[in-house]
Amino acid sequence: MENKEKNFVSAVIYVHNAEVRIGNFLKSIIDVLEDNFEHSEIICVNDSSTDESCSRIKEVSQNAGSTSLSIVHMSYFHGLEAAMNAGVDLAIGDFVFEFDDTVLDFEKEEIMQVYQRSQQGYDIVSAVPNRRERFSSRVFYHIFDRFTSLTFKMHTESFRILSRRVINRVSSMNKTVPYRKAIYAAQGLKSDVIRYEPNHLENVRYDKQERRYRSELAVDSLILFTELGYRFSIAMTVFMMLMSAFMVLYSIAVFATSHPVAGWTTTILFLSVAFLGLFGILTVVIKYLQLLVNLVFKRKHYSFEGIEKLTK
Repeated sequence: MENKEKNFVSAVIYVHNAEVRIGNFLKSIIDVLEDNFEHSEIICVNDSSTDESCSRIKEVSQNAGSTSLSIVHMSYFHGLEAAMNAGVDLAIGDFVFEFDDTVLDFEKEEIMQVYQRSQQGYDIVSAVPNRRERFSSRVFYHIFDRFTSLTFKMHTESFRILSRRVINRVSSMNKTVPYRKAIYAAQGLKSDVIRYEPNHLENVRYDKQERRYRSELAVDSLILFTELGYRFSIAMTVFMMLMSAFMVLYSIAVFATSHPVAGWTTTILFLSVAFLGLFGILTVVIKYLQLLVNLVFKRKHYSFEGIEKLTK
């Protein structure tokens, strides 16, 4: 291709025990970058792989052309989010591709379609396979969308591209990004989704360590980025309030119509009020924790989608 793109692009690839797929996947990414960009780099984040993933990467690097290729070796298993944060922190591109997996179920042209869409004013563009999501993913995204104020609808993405503006804004907010998709969606920048038809269906099997990590990540994300915990505590407080009121009335009725054991009425009244107060205090504590989370992970005075300059 004679007229290559002038923007410097980075591709960050998450690698964990992917020796079977990483070779072909990496070759495809290199081909796209070599054919379309004058300057590019690839950062493979090796998240404590125990197979021959790094050997496959080194073999492919011998034919990487002008594309710079690096491997970031994590000291121990960090999980997808922390490992990808490390790769993005090291990326120097004007635009950064994030590949959360090495499943090549898309055509090479999809990468450039995502890039071209980003050139139309979108800071975040995601590629989403047009297939039915896993049941666990559907449940997670449904709960997440139900209990969050974000207008951006979550999907199971294959990869995405980020502008340098997104990365800079996230970096200015905090140093720890526990769930990137939620943080990106909270920036208020212009985003878009491109759906593609998968060229094949591949059922990726995660090892025990990664399955446990993804389960914990889902729970942590629901607690940190949604109002699920607060809503639950409010519901329980209301329920206990109604139960306490019922127990108070019941205790008074029993005391007035029968002869309960000495101290029974007082004990029941005390426990009813005590439980109501306990749940009320827990609700206040959870609300304070939610405010702290908002300050830590969503710390920004304002956010704007873009600036339109009308005159010179």
